[in-house]
Amino acid sequence: MNSSPIRVMFFCLGNICRSPLAEALFRYHVEEQSLTDRFEIDSSGTGSYHVGAPPDPGSVRVARERMGLDISGQRAQQLSPDHLRAFHYLVAMDRSNLRNAKRLTGASQANLVLLRDFEPHDGRGGDVPDPWGGGPDHFEKVYDIVHRCTREFLDYLCQQERL
Repeated sequence: MNSSPIRVMFFCLGNICRSPLAEALFRYHVEEQSLTDRFEIDSSGTGSYHVGAPPDPGSVRVARERMGLDISGQRAQQLSPDHLRAFHYLVAMDRSNLRNAKRLTGASQANLVLLRDFEPHDGRGGDVPDPWGGGPDHFEKVYDIVHRCTREFLDYLCQQERL
């Protein structure tokens, strides 16, 4: 059995709304299955707009209210070619950012996936909508999508990686 952790990077545009939620919810699912030592989890954005900034207050609120998770300590970073080489799975929140990541040096089709490819309901292969500027109900919708898709993604990885 390989003891090195499986490295998973979630990414969106600015790394303040969707990908911080995905990082936190995936980590929650990993911890729930007692697999913490098997994963290294992070998030980033394809744009540099918010580097160093904390998550959007809407994401912080919904993570706290819905799951009791505190994501306020996360800080936005930009997806880099080094990330593409270092992480086993890079998970895009939407097709636009997936295209942006594919343009970076070091990108491999094999390790870039779309989160909603793991959608158990209608919407498979679609985008996780950007809630930025949309109000509280937009963050609630994103939370629901990300929660169920990160759970399905972990199930997929457990099967693929034989965990």
